[in-house]
Amino acid sequence: MNIAKVIVDVPTSSTNQTFDYVIPEKFIEMLTAGMRVIVPFGPRKIMGFVVDITSESSFTKLKEILDVLDLTPVLTEELLELGKWVAEETLSLSITALQAMLPQVLKSQYRKELIRQTDDKLPDEMETLFAGRGYIPFEEFEASSISYYQLQKLIETGDLSIDYLVKSRITKKQLTMVKPAKATHLLEEALVDLPRSAKKQKQLLSFFVENDKEVEKQELLKKVNTTASTVKALVEKGLLDTFQQEVLRNPYNDEDFPRTSPLELTKQQREAIQPINESIEMNKHDVFLVHGVTGSGKTEIYLQAIQNVLNKGKEAIVLVPEISLTPQMVNRFKGRFGSNVAVMHSALSAGEKFDEWRRIHRKEVKVVVGARSAVFAPFENLGIIIIDEEHETTYKQEDQPRYHARDVAIHRGQNNNCPVILGSATPALETYARASKGVYKLSTLDERTNGKAMPEIKIIDMRNELHAGNRTMFSRKLKEKIEQCLEKGEQVVLMLNRRGYSTFVMCRDCGHVKECPHCDIALTYHKNSHQLKCHYCSYEEKVPELCPECESDLIRYFGTGTQKVEESLTKLIPEATVIRMDVDTTRRKGSHEKLLKQFAERKADILLGTQMIAKGLDFENVTLVGVLTADSMLHLPDFRSSEKTFQLLTQVSGRAGRHELPGEVIVQTYTPDHYSIELASEYNFNEFYKREMATRKVFQYPPYFYLALITVSHENNVKAVQTTQQIAQLLMKAVGNNTVVLGPTPSPIPRIKDRYRYQCMIKYRDEPHLRKYINKIINVFADEVRKNDLLITVDMQPYHMM
Repeated sequence: MNIAKVIVDVPTSSTNQTFDYVIPEKFIEMLTAGMRVIVPFGPRKIMGFVVDITSESSFTKLKEILDVLDLTPVLTEELLELGKWVAEETLSLSITALQAMLPQVLKSQYRKELIRQTDDKLPDEMETLFAGRGYIPFEEFEASSISYYQLQKLIETGDLSIDYLVKSRITKKQLTMVKPAKATHLLEEALVDLPRSAKKQKQLLSFFVENDKEVEKQELLKKVNTTASTVKALVEKGLLDTFQQEVLRNPYNDEDFPRTSPLELTKQQREAIQPINESIEMNKHDVFLVHGVTGSGKTEIYLQAIQNVLNKGKEAIVLVPEISLTPQMVNRFKGRFGSNVAVMHSALSAGEKFDEWRRIHRKEVKVVVGARSAVFAPFENLGIIIIDEEHETTYKQEDQPRYHARDVAIHRGQNNNCPVILGSATPALETYARASKGVYKLSTLDERTNGKAMPEIKIIDMRNELHAGNRTMFSRKLKEKIEQCLEKGEQVVLMLNRRGYSTFVMCRDCGHVKECPHCDIALTYHKNSHQLKCHYCSYEEKVPELCPECESDLIRYFGTGTQKVEESLTKLIPEATVIRMDVDTTRRKGSHEKLLKQFAERKADILLGTQMIAKGLDFENVTLVGVLTADSMLHLPDFRSSEKTFQLLTQVSGRAGRHELPGEVIVQTYTPDHYSIELASEYNFNEFYKREMATRKVFQYPPYFYLALITVSHENNVKAVQTTQQIAQLLMKAVGNNTVVLGPTPSPIPRIKDRYRYQCMIKYRDEPHLRKYINKIINVFADEVRKNDLLITVDMQPYHMM
């Protein structure tokens, strides 16, 4: 067994296969599938993943593996299989699928260090190698005669560990520590000898006379109220010492989370959790849909099911949408399972993500709570996977590999014989359709756990407001209700639904709208910099004084941004304090949490934000929720727009009246009679499901049909059209009679970054070989893709038609 099959890190279709390499003598005993290696590939050295080890190759002249990057595989056998499945399902390259499962840090260049983890004696040759040091460069080990196999054994027992230092940035967090360099009585003598003018040095020294221990440098400077130069002066005099100490970056301090215990379940919760527990007991794979109104206690069901899994010694993955990874959500899991939880989401730095991943990889935790990519957590003993708010479109990855976390979770559930729970107040139609057919098991929770009624929803027709001469963004009813709330000392959440709706600049004389010169889309107006920016290619320009078309000076801004709402709110209700949450105010790390904390501590009356505030928040003092533009999404070119509107309105309504105080919701709209708005105001999911399914059936959309979207882009418009046309023709020949191939048509945004985009849509019910056909067709254009800068992307489950 001395030949490794390696997938190399060269993302092209011609290298999308395994390459055979000879395993050198020194690596033979320790190399296993799932490790990363450095191999010669043509003239260069590149990284690759070992996917298999075998004893024969059909090639005669094989090159040798140059180096092994891991001593414990970074990908488990299950993840290697999963990578293959993801690549096939999403028509992406194997290397892309494998890379998607690992933290960013493992994709860069690195050097390695061996770190001593024990005070016990190591084998003699190791002791000689370390020569009393805590860590050594890996090159020193390579130069010695010690076998890799022996090293691997020491790593498995935890006596040694290996660390990757990324060349561009150190992935370990180091703290500078300060400690006394001499015994206390010598420090006291030195204190007397210091000149009277060295006040700060005296202060610092007397601190160490009283505290004979090491202190973190930044903390010390705060305590003694001094600067780094004082420390430096005393180090130079030989009285103090500084040294570096590694800390694992835990983004959360586990002591901050008071432990909680399971709550008494309601009758509905007990009925929902019972079949899940049976599945866990019998190690059986089933998919459960928990359809529960907001506040019906879905999270408690998850927590108790996880507890059962942990009692069996197994592990759990919980996926929540990026937006709802609020401190409140993390609190609930950390409070129940303490330091047994790792959290993975995009607000963590690359280093924090790496450290959390290492805790999972080293089996230090049993539960992972995270956004989409946490579905790939390297657990080897999975007992349950939970997807909360399963209808969220953020579970679908929008670039390669274009996987949907729900599909990956179900595939892992099958591999591990464990249940998968999908939870939502407004399940995706595809999911609900499967549940009503019995493919998934359905549990319904239609009562809140506190027995309180769902908040009442009032729909305000904004056309009547205009007729009545009210030109503000706030209906008279909403203004009156906000004022009443403030008088009672209660809080308000206002949501501006801004999807597909931004502030643009238009000339009132000729109607000219300023567009991006590289993309066919209106430029967005940014007030603070008084610039027009393109959100696709970052082009920007100053706002024109005169219209470039007709030279009129009647240039006006249209659309409402959160800034604009905040301004008019303070004019209308000057006594209110407002916290604004949008992309601009939450850009900095930790600012999301900070703003929510201020609101929870009642430091503001009104929380104003975009759809990021619609879910997962739980404030006991919020009694009023206002939705300012309920219908901005209804007019997008997307067959899911009514479904998304219904989901968003239901979600945001669930933020009101979650505790003792009753809540109410006011929805402002220009299309009050649209069924998605009417039925959301009655919380009538079943009726909405019926109406929407009827529409989908007529127009042949999911769940009745599957969709696949092929997008072609090129700098030459004609080239893009012709290629799309050829693809459509080839497809028509390959597919069955009941399959519809639409196109070529220009994409809804026909040009981005000076590239023209055309698309072709396939609607099918039963096309078992479709992926094979598409792959073949794309291979026809492989040369042009390589030489001609042609781009062809395939999405087998499109969520964004843009």
